[in-house]
Order: sequence, then C-alpha cells, then structure tokens
Amino acid sequence: MMKAHHYFVSLIFLVGQALSMTHRMLETPHAMKHTSLAESYAHAHPPTDKRTISFDPALQYVSTTGQHAFVPPGPGDFRGPCPGVNAMANHGYIPHNGIVTIDQLVNGSYTVFGMGRDLALSLAVYSTVMDGDITSLSFSIGEGDKAILAQNGLTGSHNNFEADASPIKGDFFQYGNNHDVQMSQFVQLYNLQSNVSDPSQVNYDIDLLTSFRLSRFQQSIDKNPYFFNGPLTGVLVQPAAYYFIYRFMANKSEEYPEGRLDREMLKSFYGITGSEEDDFVYTSGYERIPDNWYKRAIGDEYGIVSYFDELSGIALAHPKFFSIGGNTGQVDSFTGVDLTDLTGGVYHANTLLEGNNLKCFTLQAMMVHLPIGATGPLEDVLDELADMVDPLLRTWDCPKLEKIDESLLEKFPGFSRYPGMERRN
Repeated sequence: MMKAHHYFVSLIFLVGQALSMTHRMLETPHAMKHTSLAESYAHAHPPTDKRTISFDPALQYVSTTGQHAFVPPGPGDFRGPCPGVNAMANHGYIPHNGIVTIDQLVNGSYTVFGMGRDLALSLAVYSTVMDGDITSLSFSIGEGDKAILAQNGLTGSHNNFEADASPIKGDFFQYGNNHDVQMSQFVQLYNLQSNVSDPSQVNYDIDLLTSFRLSRFQQSIDKNPYFFNGPLTGVLVQPAAYYFIYRFMANKSEEYPEGRLDREMLKSFYGITGSEEDDFVYTSGYERIPDNWYKRAIGDEYGIVSYFDELSGIALAHPKFFSIGGNTGQVDSFTGVDLTDLTGGVYHANTLLEGNNLKCFTLQAMMVHLPIGATGPLEDVLDELADMVDPLLRTWDCPKLEKIDESLLEKFPGFSRYPGMERRN
C-alpha cells in the first residue's frame, strides 16, 4: 500500500509544476492551437447550439418531498465542507447521520446529480482510504467520530481531500474553519451577476466560476501565510469545488438542458436565506436541494472523462492553477517546485504537451494514494476503478516515473501542518 501511495503521489506533482513552468507557452494561442489535449477538449465540448441533450422531466426530477423532504441535521449528525453531499444527507439520499458507505455515495450522487459512476467511485474510494474507515468502507461527510470510524472525516481532511482556495468555504489556516460558509466569499460570487437585471438570465456558469476561481486563488496567496496548492488537493480537488457548482447544482430544463444556476438555487445549496446581501443568513449544515429541481440528463452523466477534459482545457488557459507549491509562512510568498528536480530528470517542462503526457498526468493524478492491487475490504472497488482507468492509460501509452523527491514539499508549512499528515507517513 505504501509503495503505491508514494508512486501515485509523485505523479501528481508533475502535473502542476510542469504547467507552472510552461506558463508563458501555454498562454499563447499558438500553443493551444497545436495541443492535442486542447483539440480533444474542444471535440468533447462543442458549442452548445450543436449539442443534443435531451430533457425528460419524469426521469430527471429530484424529489424534495415525502421521504426526501428536507430534515436539518440534529445532535449526532455530521455535516462538512461539501455542500452537495450535505444536501444529499439532509434529503435522505444518503444516511441522515452523515456516515456514508462507498456504494451509498456512488448511488446517491447519480440519483441526485447525475454524476458518472466512475467519478463518484473515485471520490468515494479516495475519501474512504484517506479519511474514512476501510473495514466498513465508509467515511464521515463531516467530523470524524472515533466511536464509529477510525479517521478524521471530510472536515478533518485538510490537504488530504479538502483544499485551500475553496470558492465559498474558508482556508483552514486563515479562518481555523474549513467547513462553514465565509459570507464575504459567498457575496463576492453572488455579486458577479449583480449586473444582470432580468432574474431569468442569471447563470453562474463555468466561465464565471473560472473567473471567480482566479480571484480566490490570488486571495489565498495574499491572505493565508500557509496557503498550499497541493499536488492532489490543489490540482484535482480544488477545481472540482468550482466546476461542480455549475455541472451539478444548475437546474436542467427544456430551455436549458445543460442547466442554469440562478441566485435562489445558489443560496439553497449553500444553506443561505434572505433576499438581499444585507439580510443574508447562513445556517451551518442546512444545505438543501431546491424544489422543482432537475438533475443532468440520462446519458449525459458527468464522469471522469468529462471532468479531466474540463480540468485540462481550463488549465491550458490558466496554468497558474497548476502551480504546485505554497506560501512559506508569510503572505504573498508563493514558491513553486521544479519539475526536473522532482522527477530526477525524467520529465521536463518543455515535454509536458507532447503526445498524451498531460492527459496521462491528470488521469494518473486521480489515482493518488489509492492502493491499487491491494487485498481486503477495498479489493473489489479498487479493481473496478482500475478497470475503468487502465484502458485509457494503455491507449495513451503513458510514460512511467521511477523517482520523485517528495522531500521538496516539506519546506511548505501548509503541507507539513495539515491535520491528516500522519496518513502520509
């Protein structure tokens, strides 16, 4: 298990650092035009008016009544940093107490949001391995409960799973709290549509959220002396916190088959009430699915390929997101790590965009910390996940990395101080 752990950790370092070192090259139209990954992204995401996405209200409707009526958390119920998962618990799509198994999360994520099984499985398995209980194949969506589980839960997963520069939740070392809404951040996002006078035209889409992420990324550098853009949390988990807002929270309809996310839906999914900025009220753990809400179309599930295409396409336009490293104990002291040093000369920045290298890195990075090939309770789910990933890696003829110097990250206090550090050792 530990050998696999270190192998996969090493792979993800390469993604961010190589992109960071090729910042200028990636920003040029010439580089994007001749990048096979950019072409793949464009092919996978053609203009909306050329896509055919069906809308079936009977199949896509998500109930918020009866057994799925909103029930707020009570004593002994756990809620954490992920608003969508909290909402599923509040509506009974996963256990109301917030202790969820891998299968329950996978099935709930599909039923409520239309998340692809491969993506849901990878997130659920990773959460269980890093911050849950392997014996019971379960984890807490909030704080850990030592009477039930062995590990920290998602609230205690800072830089294991939960990351800095979250859209709405605060940086752990800036606020001492990574699971509650920071109202200043919510208002910043909310106001990005303040110039839209017609409520029916409000839409917090990917372009808007990417712009917001650029701002939040810099804010964390400027305000959190321990900001750390980790090789897994910064490269893969942090962007999911932005993309999932639109891809899963947007309400689907005949007019908007890809979804439209308006102000009221945004507030609902973040547990916020009130009609104006001055009277917003946030109630921790009260995230809820809006009434008359419809998930992604059947057959249009958002899975691993969709996510990595989107991740890679946006990275090409904004390589800053893939700068692995962090502040060194003072604000605005961000320092990166050199790709060649990390890999012992196996990989270099100027080869990252050759062939399928970038695709290989991002896909392999998803598998970080997962002990593929292990026996025991995880064996079946790990085998299923490997069966989904291995064909892509073979098709792309992914190169192998034999050496990585992980000690280069120890100089970042945000890396060495996170609560889950003992799981790395």
